[in-house]
Amino acid sequence: MSSSSLPLLPLFSLISLFSLSSAYTTTLSLSPTAEAPPHANPWQRLAHLASASFSRAHHLKQPKSNLSASRVPLFPRGYGGYSISLSFGTPPQTSSFIMDTGSSLLWFPCTQRYSCNSCNFADIDPANITTFIPKSSSTAKIVGCKNPKCKWIFPNVRCRECDKSCNQACPPYIIQYGSGSTTGLLLSDSLVLPDQKVENFVVGCSIFSNRQPAGIAGFGRGPESLPAQMKLKLFSYCLVSHRFDGKPVSSDLVLDSGGGAAGGGGIKYTPFRKNPASSNAAFQDYYYVTLRKITVGGVKVKAPYKFLVPDSDGRGGTIVDSGTTFTYMEKEVFSVVAEEFEKQIGKNYSRAAAVEKESGLRPCYNISGEKTVDLPRLTFHFKGGAKMALPLADYFSFVDESVICITIVSSSGMEDGIGPGPAIILGNYQQQNFYLEYDLENERLGFRSQRCK
Repeated sequence: MSSSSLPLLPLFSLISLFSLSSAYTTTLSLSPTAEAPPHANPWQRLAHLASASFSRAHHLKQPKSNLSASRVPLFPRGYGGYSISLSFGTPPQTSSFIMDTGSSLLWFPCTQRYSCNSCNFADIDPANITTFIPKSSSTAKIVGCKNPKCKWIFPNVRCRECDKSCNQACPPYIIQYGSGSTTGLLLSDSLVLPDQKVENFVVGCSIFSNRQPAGIAGFGRGPESLPAQMKLKLFSYCLVSHRFDGKPVSSDLVLDSGGGAAGGGGIKYTPFRKNPASSNAAFQDYYYVTLRKITVGGVKVKAPYKFLVPDSDGRGGTIVDSGTTFTYMEKEVFSVVAEEFEKQIGKNYSRAAAVEKESGLRPCYNISGEKTVDLPRLTFHFKGGAKMALPLADYFSFVDESVICITIVSSSGMEDGIGPGPAIILGNYQQQNFYLEYDLENERLGFRSQRCK
């Protein structure tokens, strides 16, 4: 069998507040989000990330509707995401955002009255969260109800008839995430990059958030997303390891409007799938790909076909999501993967049942006294022949020096059968040390194994 070896994240009215040029490439820094507070037991951090990953997956599968070429540093964060810094306004004000390919609206904490509930879990003092101040920007404007961009968020919005002086705003948005929510109004302002300025960029001015300690930069497929508003032909990133969570370590997020910033040789491509024509509009934001099969140590697991290909109602299929930490698999898929691991590993290592119970992850194995750990290679095989063979650190994590657990979560305990939304969500833990290229012009995902830092 093939193997891999490894040594040991109150709404009130805002009414009173207050072009792109030719092709370009911008590179920003991308890094893990701020380190979470230390836990008493070594498996509690994994338990937190597993719980957050499951909550995120539940949201992506059953999202609630809204109710009313530069380089950027990309940083890893201890509560499971990766962040970038972006500047808006005149003069520019800089905010931190979690990069999220599973949603489309970009929003930031906004106004001096911003309030964040239960946001100290990420070792952040809610009173010290950086907020954007619209009245300090000469280019900030409320998005009006009759502005066509209001329909990006509210396709069926109805505006009352009034004269030009009434200044009716686009309705307040409420956005639900797996781990929290945010509420605010839409603004239009300038996005200021190191070498470019994007005028009239629509951004959410959030007044109240719950468990969202930083803004979200939506990189999904909706018209309000950052790639769509910047008219990008391609964006790419390489996620540094989560062992750098909370450290001043970053990699590059490349934004390319000319299509000439591809990452060079060795890239394997798989086409994006057409998103299912579901009644749930949120599914249109997702990057669906076709996963043909999963192998463990070279052995194909018998994942039911109906889970691998989405139907017209959006049940099944695979999406790539930078906002999910641990990869999610519905129970019928995860069970055959876990069973194959147990078949190949169980004769060499004993199960760590107590840690499985505490962490919520399974299977976990006792590796006390081992200098190296040899485990079967987990490989995802995509349409077009592209294979993503994961390094061991991408799908098993050391709890301490004596236990290792798989970093995949499942809907275990729920009813059998395929639920709504994607059956498999490829999270950022499984994207570590891979170069990923979202080729929007040619509708395909490219990737290659690469040391990101």
